[in-house]
Amino acid sequence: MPPEFTSNENLIVAVIGGGAAGFFAAISCKTHNPQANVTLYEKSDKLLAKVKVSGGGRCNVTHACFTISQLSKFYPRGEKQLKKAFAYFNTNDTIKWYEDRGVMLKTEDDGRMFPITDNSQTIINCLMREAEKLGIEIKIQHPILAIAKEEEKFKLIFREGNSIVDKVIIASGGSPKKEGFDWLEKLGHKIETPVPSLFTFNMPNETIKSLMGVSAEKVSVHVVGTNLRSEGPLLITHWGMSGPAILKLSAWGARILNELDYNFKIQVNWLGDVNEDAAREVLNKEAELHPKRKVSNMESFTLPNRLFLFLLAKLDINPDTTIEALGKKNKNRLLNTLVNDEYSVEGKTTFKEEFVTCGGVSLNNVSMDTMESKVCPGMYFAGEVLDIDGVTGGFNFQAAWTTGFIAGKLKSNHLA
Repeated sequence: MPPEFTSNENLIVAVIGGGAAGFFAAISCKTHNPQANVTLYEKSDKLLAKVKVSGGGRCNVTHACFTISQLSKFYPRGEKQLKKAFAYFNTNDTIKWYEDRGVMLKTEDDGRMFPITDNSQTIINCLMREAEKLGIEIKIQHPILAIAKEEEKFKLIFREGNSIVDKVIIASGGSPKKEGFDWLEKLGHKIETPVPSLFTFNMPNETIKSLMGVSAEKVSVHVVGTNLRSEGPLLITHWGMSGPAILKLSAWGARILNELDYNFKIQVNWLGDVNEDAAREVLNKEAELHPKRKVSNMESFTLPNRLFLFLLAKLDINPDTTIEALGKKNKNRLLNTLVNDEYSVEGKTTFKEEFVTCGGVSLNNVSMDTMESKVCPGMYFAGEVLDIDGVTGGFNFQAAWTTGFIAGKLKSNHLA
C-alpha cells in the first residue's frame, strides 16, 4: 500500500476540541508540520475551560513524578499503554516546554505542580500566545455534528457547513453518556461506557457533615465488601467527604461504585496505616504517664480537635473524663472507632466544570506511539476522549499534554 501522504506540505488538519489536549495537539501539529493548515474547532464559546478552573483557579499543570514506570501507576485506566506514550513526552518534557516559553512551575509538598504565579491564566495565555504565533486558526461555537471518511480525506459536518480535511485530531473531551461518542462509534471505534471518576461522597444521613471544613491529614479509607482502599488527606464537606483519599478511591473504583449505584459503606481509619494494636500501645503509654489528663486533651492521636470531640460524642464519652477513668470498655470502643469508623454513602457529587470520566474510545483502537486510530487511518486522538483517566494531582493534564503532543506529530502506522 503506498503512503497516504508523501509530504505534510499543504495538509489541511482539523483539531476538534479547544481544551488542554486540543490546544497542545494543534500546537504540536503546527510545530512538527509548519506548512500544514491547522484549524482548532471548539463547540462552546469558552477555550481551555478546565484549565481555567483546575486547582482552584491555579491550574495543576502536572505532578513531580519523573519515572515513567511510577508515573503510569497513577492512571486507573491507561497505565500500561501510557508507559509507551510517556517515553515520547513526560513530566520532564512538560516542565521544559513551559519553561522554554517563560512559564516557570513550582512543586508543592504533595507533588502537585503549578505556575509560580498561582494563576491558571498564565497557562491559558501561554497556550493562546503559542497558537497565535504559529498561525493556528481558532473557531469557537463550532460544534461538530458528524465526521465522514471520504477516500483519503474526512468530511467534517458543522451547522455552518462542511469542511474537507486531510487529517483530524479528536480532542473533544469526555462525555457523561455513551451517546456522546456515537459519532466516533459510527466510524468503527469501540466505546468503553463512560462512568464518573474523581467524585466526592455524599452522606445525607451522617452527622459528621457538621464538621464541614475540617480535614484529616492522613487517613485510610476502605469500601466495605470490596478490595478498594486508598490513603491520603480527607476533607469533610457540607455534603459528606472529599479530599485526595476520597477522590483517589472514586477513580480506582469508578466502575465498581457505579455498579453499586453509589450506595455503599466505607470504613475510615483516622490514624492512616496505624492498626488497633499499635494505637492501643500508644494510648496505654499515655495513660501510664498522664493518668489524670482529660480524654479531650490526649496527645496520642494527632487528629483535629473538632473531629476528635465529634468521635467522643459519637461514643457518648464525656470529653472531661480522665484517661484513667476511661475504663477498658470505652478504651476499646474509642480505639475501634479511630481505626474502623463506618459511614454510609448515598450518592456522589461531581464538579461540572472539572468532571472526569473513565470510558471513551477504547485504547485497543489506538496506536499509543502515534495516537492514530487503528480503524480509521488519518484520525488521531488526544485527552479525555480516550479511555484514559488519572487520579487527582495533575495527572489528567499530563495525559492531555502527552497524547496531544504525540497526536500532533501526525505520524502514521498505516504507511507502507
